[in-house]
Amino acid sequence: MTVSALTRPGERDRLTVKLAEIDWLFCFVLCLIAGTGALMMFSIAGSSWQPWAANHLIKFSIFFALMVCLAMVDMRVWFAAAYPIYGLGLFLLVAVALIGEVHLGARRWLNLGPLGSFQPSEIMKLGLVLALGRFYHSISAQGARLSWWLLVPAAMIGVPVVLIAHQPDLGTAILLSLTGLSVVVLAGLAWRIIVIGVLMVVAAVPPMVLFVLHDYQRDRILTFLSPEKDPSGSGYHILQSKIALGSGGFLGKGYGLGSQSQLNFLPEKQTDFIFATLAEEFGFVGCLSVLVLYGAVIFLALQAASRTHSHFGRLSAAGVTATFTFYVLINGAMVMGLAPVVGVPMPLLSYGGTVMLSVMIGFGLVQSSRVHRYSEVTSGKGALL
Repeated sequence: MTVSALTRPGERDRLTVKLAEIDWLFCFVLCLIAGTGALMMFSIAGSSWQPWAANHLIKFSIFFALMVCLAMVDMRVWFAAAYPIYGLGLFLLVAVALIGEVHLGARRWLNLGPLGSFQPSEIMKLGLVLALGRFYHSISAQGARLSWWLLVPAAMIGVPVVLIAHQPDLGTAILLSLTGLSVVVLAGLAWRIIVIGVLMVVAAVPPMVLFVLHDYQRDRILTFLSPEKDPSGSGYHILQSKIALGSGGFLGKGYGLGSQSQLNFLPEKQTDFIFATLAEEFGFVGCLSVLVLYGAVIFLALQAASRTHSHFGRLSAAGVTATFTFYVLINGAMVMGLAPVVGVPMPLLSYGGTVMLSVMIGFGLVQSSRVHRYSEVTSGKGALL
């Protein structure tokens, strides 16, 4: 099939052609990461598919099919849905603040009755990326560099971040902030504004730690700086994770032979600290191999974003990739004791359906930008100055 055939509207509407345009290497790498997670869950459950490994694979299979379906959705549909999805996410975050469920002192969930509970912050991760992509699609390059229009994306990022931080959910608030700022930077923000912003954030950290954060959040930061002061209390998670990482050595202890995870010394071994479990059983080589897979996902996603003709498609796909990248970086730093424990899982490797669902929906958008890279997305208005 020729390239010209792919660009003809009649040809590109065909389902078989669209399926062929999906990056199946990208999909294969996602399957490898999710499969590795299932193998680790099988190991730490005592060579049993229950309670984690089987459910992990079932959820991934369903969400993978959803990702492929979303890849068939034209970028113009994503563009039209951008502000409504953001608005829905914002409405649900306000609802959480008013009537949300409280678990372990945090109000983060909405109860949907028979459907169970869910975190609206997951909707906002996608909604923010789409809304920022649509906003910057409609303004000029000069407006994106430096103008009063910057107050709009600042508010779009700041309002949900404040609502999520109030729940409190510091990890998600940080992740959402970094994702939003990444889209703003990629849209063409002037470097002097970036430097000034970084300096302002650095200056704001000490007073925030002292006067804004909750006591347990402040304890996490102090524990990160000196976990040995409370080895059986607040420093337990980081110390046990470091022990697991160090005991794995270069090649690891072997599959199913990790003492920290098998004997339940390692907390949250199937979720937040599954990377430490991997390090103990497969060592440095195993960790490096998984990180290479994550690097491949990020590279292929950015490649898809860069080849999209519409500005909206490029920024949205890059924003989703940024979210995924920050998941990996924050969890990896947390497990290695290079960052405070903030409850951010390793995407696709960790157990949990909510984060996996949001990640796979985001990758559906990335693949849609690849499949429909020739689609012309118009805002219906002239560029804002």
